[in-house]
This record gives sequence, structure tokens and C-alpha cells, in this order.
Amino acid sequence: MKPIPLNLIIIILASTITVNAENPTQVIRGTIVDEVTGYPLPGANVILLNTDPPVGTTSDMDGCFALRDVPLGRQSIEIRYVGYQSKLIPNLLLTIAKEVVVEIKLTEQVTEFEEVTVKAFSRKDKSINDMAMISARSFSIEETERFAGSLGDPSRMVANYAGVVTQNDSRNDIIIRGNSPTGLLWRLEDIEIPNPNHFGALGTTGGPVSMLNNNLLTNSDFLTGAFPAEYGNALAGAFDLNMRSGNNQVREYTGQIGFNGFELGAEGPFSRKKSGPKASYLGNFRYSTLDVIHKLGIDIGTGAAIPEYKDFTFLIDIPGTKFGRFKIIGLLGDSYISLGREKEDTANNPYTARGTATDFGSELAVFGLSHVYYINENARFKTTLSWQTTSSTTVVDSILNNWELTVPMYRSRQSEDKMSFSTQYRQKINSRNNFNLGVIIDHYSIDYLDSVMNSDIQEFQEIINTRANMTLYRVYTQWQHKFSDKLSAYAGLNFQHLGLNSESVIEPRLSMKWSINPKHAFSLGYGKHSQMQPKIIYYTLTHDTVNNIDFTTNEDVRFTRADHFVLGYDYLVNKDFRIKLESYYQRLYKVPVKESFPEFSMVNTGDFFGIPQEDSLVNKGTGRNYGIELTVEKFLSKGYYFLLTASVFNSKYKGYDNILRNTAFNGNYVFNLLGGYELNLRKNRMLTLDMKTVWAGGRRYVPIDEALSRIENSEKRDWNLAYHDKYDDYFRTDFRIGLKINGKKTSQEWALDLQNLTGFQSLFMEVWDAAEKEIYTVYQQGFVPMMLYRIQF
Repeated sequence: MKPIPLNLIIIILASTITVNAENPTQVIRGTIVDEVTGYPLPGANVILLNTDPPVGTTSDMDGCFALRDVPLGRQSIEIRYVGYQSKLIPNLLLTIAKEVVVEIKLTEQVTEFEEVTVKAFSRKDKSINDMAMISARSFSIEETERFAGSLGDPSRMVANYAGVVTQNDSRNDIIIRGNSPTGLLWRLEDIEIPNPNHFGALGTTGGPVSMLNNNLLTNSDFLTGAFPAEYGNALAGAFDLNMRSGNNQVREYTGQIGFNGFELGAEGPFSRKKSGPKASYLGNFRYSTLDVIHKLGIDIGTGAAIPEYKDFTFLIDIPGTKFGRFKIIGLLGDSYISLGREKEDTANNPYTARGTATDFGSELAVFGLSHVYYINENARFKTTLSWQTTSSTTVVDSILNNWELTVPMYRSRQSEDKMSFSTQYRQKINSRNNFNLGVIIDHYSIDYLDSVMNSDIQEFQEIINTRANMTLYRVYTQWQHKFSDKLSAYAGLNFQHLGLNSESVIEPRLSMKWSINPKHAFSLGYGKHSQMQPKIIYYTLTHDTVNNIDFTTNEDVRFTRADHFVLGYDYLVNKDFRIKLESYYQRLYKVPVKESFPEFSMVNTGDFFGIPQEDSLVNKGTGRNYGIELTVEKFLSKGYYFLLTASVFNSKYKGYDNILRNTAFNGNYVFNLLGGYELNLRKNRMLTLDMKTVWAGGRRYVPIDEALSRIENSEKRDWNLAYHDKYDDYFRTDFRIGLKINGKKTSQEWALDLQNLTGFQSLFMEVWDAAEKEIYTVYQQGFVPMMLYRIQF
């Protein structure tokens, strides 16, 4: 295939950035609501800052407002409402092709004296969930692209935050404070969902490519410890994601090409009638970039190893009906890849070992319906109903005699369906007291069939074969009391019951925040947390070689439990600059371990591509995580930002033998430094420059027993030295340059993301090559340039 001439590329680029708009403007619209109940606030004043003469408007009876003819670029607004703290929303980015639609939540003042005025800057780190007072922060979706190396992926973006580590460049697993990634809870629009990543195995929480499309998300929360009682069945943290509603007045479209795929999105009103509910739709379809390139006949140098995936996400919002507000959401995706089937496939990669071939496919479908009904302006019910299904298939073969002989090794077919019902009653008793009561019921239908080849009899032997049902019940209550505008406290209680083995647990949660003055604040929190095991664990089979029968031994395995203790200090130097310190201690207990495999513990699961299926587990293991975290952050203002995070921690566990060891995630330290600058080239063009550097402790490993591996002619690990040592430190620098252009009716963005700019080789793992009888090394991702193009119209 002939290369595209350089002069043609230049002509194409030049034609896309022609701009004819002279003084383009845009609209800032939104709704203003009470922070606790979400009830609309009519008559609030909205002021566009830095204008002369002043420009402003007021919200209508539905809390809606619109500022029109606002110049493009960064703009800030201030909202004032009697009896509530004023709020400043800084640095909204206006482009020609897309209206800015925001939801603004105001906090009611506790102080009742008229002469007292409280102003709150909209700090982007403050959690959206008002019950979360510690180890929680919100993030904007713009950051998922602005931060170099994030690639539009929320998981990769939060890896820049204190207390978070990623161990694998090829995946986006989130390791929080030394905990297993399986301890993370995913929520989308208040619906708890399974692993939302392509090529994700059941029971894990990460994958190579996210299904979550940042073009459809809005500001969301990320919680890392002692989280409120509404977040149950999780040990490590919670990702609480919100989808934005589509524009209910104007139809808008998005096209995008980048790392995550070829994308096409649309949004708008169902009807342009001014009367009746202002229902809107929002949808986006995405298809694998590499698969498209391959289908065009372009050789990308990976042989048959072409990642194939696609996903579709949508939200339908029907507000303002006499029965309340309804939302319908959907997240659908599937993926498939074949590795090692051809010689041209990459020999050294973290997905499959030399001499083996792996075919892996996964599917996910989530449908949800939510309903919000206001009893009055201070009380509401929110009810959700969802159906979810996730599945995966795996084929692993041994490749012998220079790809001439294929020997079957492993077969797997796993699926899980879930029907989920939840309802929450939320009441603002008065300006000082808020109360929540919720119920969540999750019913699972599972179908697992896994087998391995028994070389002695040349037949597949089942390690699991079951179809079953189980139900998890949860009830929680939460109460927040504001002693004043400076001092507030939270208390919560979560009850959790697993019908499979009739286990119940009660989990208290407590926190308090004291703002000594506008600059200094202390916070502390405690939480008891528990989590059921990956569902496949309960049905893993034990084989009786004497009687040649299989039976289950894990159905009575209990929840893993943890106590979280957190102490924090926050220093707001000014409205754009803050310093935060948090220290924590976590005690893990009732961790499943195994007598015949004394080094094993479920605290180490999730560090790779699947869940280990060990039988005969007992809840006798323990663990502990402790550390200190520093965040120094300058929010985006005056065209630049920076973020420095430092985490020093220790993560230990005890298996059945009661020996204290490092966990698989005990890297001991991680430091992130990132920053960026925006430069307005003209009124209609903006250049963005962003850089990130991360330095982290190396990955813990179980060494290969080379002598035994030679004798057995297969990889054997020395578990007596499990996680004692770690590889050399991980280091990586990413750089991103982008250009945003506003035309007459379109907005365009070009970006180049230079991953691992220095090409530093960080060791990922060592693997045994049975054919060559040697150990070989797999490294983390090398230097990779990635392009992004987006057009909105």
C-alpha cells in the first residue's frame, strides 16, 4: 500500500481549520437545585462574571436559566439565592458547536442571621455526594482528556490522585491504598454495574479499553475509604459516575477518532414543542480503531491479534411529568481478540505466554430505569430497576513444533445475569439535618463451565460446572447533622445479607468535618466494610480422586471484612490552590485462605486477567494497609493548572500459615506530577499543552523456580518467596498537545498524546518459556504516539 503524500495531508489539515466566525457566541444553560434533595430553586440570580455592564438572569419556576450571547472561551458564573450559600462556577469552556448545560447544586445556610453572607467557591475536588466528608473528591470529565495519558478513560485519569496506583500499562485496574482492584464498586446513574471494560474477565474491575464514554459523562465522584453506607459490598473504594442528559432544546452531533475507537454521537430533544415535558436523548456508538484500519487492508504489524470491540451507550431523560422524572440508560459492549495464533503476533506481551494461543471474548449489557418523585420540596423517592448480563469465553491452547501442532489446554464459558431493585428515601428535615433510607436487592443467575486438559487421560476435567441463583439484600440509613456552617457530622449504617449461605453483617460508618475557617479544615472518618467473594469462587469444584467425583467446598465462605480509619487536613491557600494531607489505617479480616496453599490469599486477586479458582477456602486470613497521602493542587485558572500527589504506604497480609507477607500491590510509594497550559492563539483557537510524570515502586512478584521448571517442563513459581521482592521502579512521562478550533458552526479538536515519551523500560513480569527452557522478560508499554480528532456540530 502506497503512503499518503505529505502535501495532501497538509491540504486536508488546512481545510479543516479554516475559520470564518468573527465574534461567535454561545449559550450557558442549566438548572439550579437544592444540594440535598435536588428540588429546583426558582428565582436564583445567575451572574456572568467579568462583564461590563453586568450580564445576568434568574432561574424560572423549574430552576432553569439561560445566559445567551456569551463570548467563546473560558467563562465564569456566580449563583446567588436567599438562604443559600452563593456559589462560583469558574472556567466553563464555551465552544461554537455545543451549548454548555450545567446542573448547579446550592447548599442551604445553617446560619439564619440575614447579615451573614457565605460564599462557596465551586471547588472541583469537593464530592458531589454531600454525605461523603473524607477520602472523596469529584472530577470533571474534561480532566479525563486534559490529563496527559488518560486517553479519555476515567480509570486512567484517577490514577493521578493520591492513594491510587496502576500496575499494568495494558489495563486500567485501579489499586486503592494497597487493596485489590476487585474491591472497587462501579456505579452508573446510581445503578451498580459489573466491570465496564472491554476484554474484562468476570469478577475483575478493569480492562484494556473502557466502555465508559467520556463524551456522555458529567462530573462524578471517586471515593477511596470510609465511604458512606449507601456504598455497600465493596472494600477498597467506589467510582460513582453520572451521565449528562442530552440537550433538550437543540440537536447536536459528535464525531471522533482516537485510541478508544471511531465514534459517532447524537443528542437533542424528542420534540421541539415548548409545552409538555422536555424529554431528550443522548447516544454514542464506538468501534475499534485498529479493527477498522485492519479491515481497510492496512497491515498494523500484529498478525491475527486484532482487538475487535464496539459499544453503544444511551440515556433518555423524561423530566417534568406529573408522575415525576424518568431516565432510561443503556450500556452495551462486546469484544474479542485472538493471540498467538500466528508467528507474526507479538511474542512478548502481558496477555499470553510464549508457546500458547489464547482466544478471549466478552460481552456486557446494562439496561436501567430510574424514577424520581418529590413528595414535597424537602422529601423525595428515587427508585431504580435494572437488568444486566455479562459473559466471557476463553480458549487456551499450547502451540508446538513451530506452530505446526495445537494442543488444547483450557476452555471457559462464564455468564452472570443480575436483576437489581433499589429505592432511596431522602429528606431534608431542616437546614441542619438530612436523612436517607435505602433498600437494594440484587438477584444473580449464573452459568459457569470451566475445564482443563488432563494430560494423563487426554480429557478435559471440569473445575466448575454450575447453574445457580443467589440474592444479596442490603438496607442502609444515613444521617447528616450540621452543627453550623463550619462543623458537620455523618452517621450511617449498612445491613447486608447473602441468601446463599445466610450470612448477615451490620456496618457502621461515621465521619466529621470541621472547617476552622475558610482556609483550614480537619476531617476524620471510620467505616466497617464487607464484600462477598467473586461469585465463581462459591461454585469452584473439588475433585475426589479416590471416588472420582466433584463437589463444592466454598459455598460457606463468608464476606471479607475491613475497618477503615482516616484522618485528613485540608488547607485552601486561595480559591485556586489547595494542600491536602490524609493518613489512613485499614484492618482486613475474615479473608479467604487455603490450608493446602498457605501462601494464598484472596487479598491478592485481581492483579491480572482473571480470578484464581481455588477450592477449600476458609475465612482465616488477615491483612492491613496504612499510609499517608499528600495532594498539592492548583486548579485551572489563568490558563494553567498543576497537580502533585505523593503516597507512601505499606500493604501486608497473612495466609493460612500466619506468616506476614507483602501483598501483590505493595509498591510502597507512588509520586505523580502533572500540569498543563492553555494558550489562546486567536479568539477562535486554543492550544493546550499537558505533561505528566509518574514514579512508583516496582511490581511485587512470585519468582520462577528455574530448576523445577526445567524438570517439570512447565512454569513453576517459588511461593516460599511470594511477593518478597519487587521489580525495579516504574517510571513514565506522557505529553499531550492539542488544538481546539471554532468555526462558523463546528468545533474541532486535534490532539497528539505521546505515551511514555522517554521510552523508559519498566519491567512488568517474568515468564517461563517451556520450549527454550528459559526465563524471558515482558516490559510495560514503550513509546507510543496516539492521535485524537473530534468534531462537534
